[in-house]
Amino acid sequence: MNQSPTAFPLEPRVAEDGAQEHDPRRRAVLQGAGALSMLPLLSALPLIANAGGASAATAGEPAFKHPGVLHTEEDFQRMRTQVKAGAQPWLDSWRELTGDAQSRPGLPISSQPVTRRGGEGQNFGTMVHEMNHAYELALRWKISGDLDCARDAIAVLNTWATTMKRIEGNADRFLAAGIYGYQWANTAEILRTHEGWAAADVRQFQQWLLDVFVPLSRDFLLAHNGADITNYFANWDLCALCGLMAIGVFCDRRDLYDAALSYYQTGRGNGAALRCVYYVHPGYLGQWQESGRDQGHSTLGVALAGALCQIAWNQGDDLFGHLNNRLLAGAEYVALSNLADADGHRLHQLPFVPMTRFNSANGHPETATEVSGSPHRRHCWALIHNHYVNVKGLSAPWTTAMVAQLQPAPDGLDGDMPGFSRLTYSRQPGTPAAAASGLEARVRAGQVVLSWWGTSAATGYVIKRGRSASGPFVAIGRATEPRTFTDEPGRGVWFYAVTAVTARGEGRPSNIARAATAGEVLLHLPLDGNARDAGGSGKTGQLAEGASWGAGRKAGRALALDGSAGHLVLPSGILQGVSDFTVALWVYWDQAADNTRIFDFGHDDVAYMALTPRHHDDHRMRFMITTMRWSSERIVATSGALPTGRWVHVAVTLSGGVCSVYVDGQLDGRKEGWDFAPCDLGATTQNWLGRSQYPDAPHSPVPRFNGRMSDLLIRSGAMDEREIAALAAA
Repeated sequence: MNQSPTAFPLEPRVAEDGAQEHDPRRRAVLQGAGALSMLPLLSALPLIANAGGASAATAGEPAFKHPGVLHTEEDFQRMRTQVKAGAQPWLDSWRELTGDAQSRPGLPISSQPVTRRGGEGQNFGTMVHEMNHAYELALRWKISGDLDCARDAIAVLNTWATTMKRIEGNADRFLAAGIYGYQWANTAEILRTHEGWAAADVRQFQQWLLDVFVPLSRDFLLAHNGADITNYFANWDLCALCGLMAIGVFCDRRDLYDAALSYYQTGRGNGAALRCVYYVHPGYLGQWQESGRDQGHSTLGVALAGALCQIAWNQGDDLFGHLNNRLLAGAEYVALSNLADADGHRLHQLPFVPMTRFNSANGHPETATEVSGSPHRRHCWALIHNHYVNVKGLSAPWTTAMVAQLQPAPDGLDGDMPGFSRLTYSRQPGTPAAAASGLEARVRAGQVVLSWWGTSAATGYVIKRGRSASGPFVAIGRATEPRTFTDEPGRGVWFYAVTAVTARGEGRPSNIARAATAGEVLLHLPLDGNARDAGGSGKTGQLAEGASWGAGRKAGRALALDGSAGHLVLPSGILQGVSDFTVALWVYWDQAADNTRIFDFGHDDVAYMALTPRHHDDHRMRFMITTMRWSSERIVATSGALPTGRWVHVAVTLSGGVCSVYVDGQLDGRKEGWDFAPCDLGATTQNWLGRSQYPDAPHSPVPRFNGRMSDLLIRSGAMDEREIAALAAA
């Protein structure tokens, strides 16, 4: 964070007592164990590390690479070589480093027994200054071999590990633990191979990190300061994740590292990849979770997520590529939002900065990228650019433009992130990617919307379409940036490929993307005594916790749910990659209860799509979809609750921007301007009939469905009113 306590404060969205406390779903999570059970790795971590701190990797676990937090030995060798050769931008950044007053050896060391961030008496600026001082000295030693720099850097680390005992303050103490913990660990990792740092002192520093920093970061990710998990913006989680991962590497604590890795990939909080980049627009522009707040925090999120991915990359885990380069999608969006004109003012005539509505946990709607603090000139782009463009060979035009705009200026340290990124992360351009990649085809109202990742050498792209995955393919259009194309091929099954055009001509085709514009049956479970797919796909549903078979609608059997625990488990990822869809089934509801579910497909109580027969707000049937908890649900409601005591046919369809709910074959609710689709949820892992994503809690149970269900149909593509009526008449 900035040293000034008033610069971009990371306050929670609502107070700890919670403006949304009345909501029963939120209360269930706060009162119950569900929030913690989602984080088994974190829950298992000790509050205070055992004496001795670090531990070797256990049998069967790979050893960590050292040095291997933000910088590896290969990185330092590259820096030495480029500085010695006088190459740019390494040489200029090296001169900035050696010319900085904080990089001089021989300076007095200031430390303190308690570091406070937030509230009265905060003094964290002293830690920031000393932390930066040690890092600059460590860099100078690794690149030039200056032993005085190493000696003084080690002295800083030893002094702080001996004298500072606690981190205090308001909620900002969690920020201090994470963001400073990961930077201290990074500096210590650089110095760990210096023979002048005594083994006992290394262990003492490890124990200091484990005792003072880790408990706060762990506790924040588990309990979020006693608030709803989505109250805190993405930066809060990302600070803690960076702290756990970096300290895990330096202390050889695989449990800490794995907890951070797992949380970023599948966690419930806003720092997980699916949350901090919570919506991806065509052309892979990933809307950042704080873009409607201010640009200072948006760029900080990119910096922290980049650091987390860099640490994992150095240890052999590719978080950069997670969820189809999710971080790059977010970085491109934030970069586009912060490009400046020649005078340093935010560009007002940007190609486009689209934004889908986001409601924060306190109910404040955000409908446009916030101009506050923009253009923000945070030097977080070199790491992103050099990995995706110079290592992977991908196209990242807006990130590249940001690097070019900031290139002449120094990027010193301010406490938010380590500085001198042009020295530490710059690489010579590598081989461009051999082909466009990550091609996706989403069917929306009969149109096929294509998005793909380009190559760093491309000047344009040729879009091709065929009737078969093996071709032949015919060119149907061209595109540059943004990398998206919309086709209207007519009804049928179509296959697409994209080729990059470079100075050498047309390259290899991308992966093949398939699009069925007429829709297809994805799952058909008659639920007539078995839960097998009638189409013979081999997919099945699984009866769980009291589910059984009862009397059918006309004859035979139907799925019977007891209203207590019974539900049906459907296959994972059943709607993965699907935009337009239809879900239809017959339902017999025995006992009305608010917020029960007919179906609920998702990952957890943050990202889901669900149909409730009676919502507690208005006692009407409601379809909901969100990737950011209940406060950002997209909703379409019917005229009333689902009737009880009889068989009712219900269906939900999405066609482009129109979502519809049908009851007994008749349209009973419709909402236009719809933006979220099943594909935005990713590969959902908890797909249920009769059960909610919201966990049960003492004194606040989430009711299960009480009744019977039959003839479940899940399709890609939206069935029309005539087709829905025919299903209801069968």
